[in-house]
Amino acid sequence: MPLVESFWEATSDAGLRQGELLPLCPVPVVQEKLIADAPTQTVPIQRYNLIVITQSCDLNQQKARLVALCPIFPITRFEEINEEMKRKGRWEEVRKGRVEGLHLLTSPTNPTDNRESLVVDFREIYSLPFEMLMQHALGVGQRWRLKPPYLEHFSQSFARFFMRVGLPSAISPFK
Repeated sequence: MPLVESFWEATSDAGLRQGELLPLCPVPVVQEKLIADAPTQTVPIQRYNLIVITQSCDLNQQKARLVALCPIFPITRFEEINEEMKRKGRWEEVRKGRVEGLHLLTSPTNPTDNRESLVVDFREIYSLPFEMLMQHALGVGQRWRLKPPYLEHFSQSFARFFMRVGLPSAISPFK
């Protein structure tokens, strides 16, 4: 069996980068039924493990007031939420990039065990204030960040998900 290199590097610096894992990040959860004319409303806060998808150059130059992030789950937790993912061969399809909206990353602590891999769900995107995330990242201390070329592969997977185009018709197959 080939040796699996870690996709991750540990960091505790003050910067925030694309591909950075932010554990237990507070996220306001807007309810499906808001009262349109109410001057104030209560919005519950939940904590999610998130990964930064905003480009590092925009973060470095502080061009992003809001940072885009996606939830990231251990495979076992994702299966609890999505029963269909327990089907045989389903994770292999995700690994090969054949399931739109999902992307697999190795575990930061045990990259050789694919059952400990992490799945990013590009179908959910949160936008949170840059300053809030910087404070959270510093509070976390040591955290994980994707390293090249895994960062670029992750970014490309996200781009492919958003650049899909459904055509109303197509060229007929060649016979």
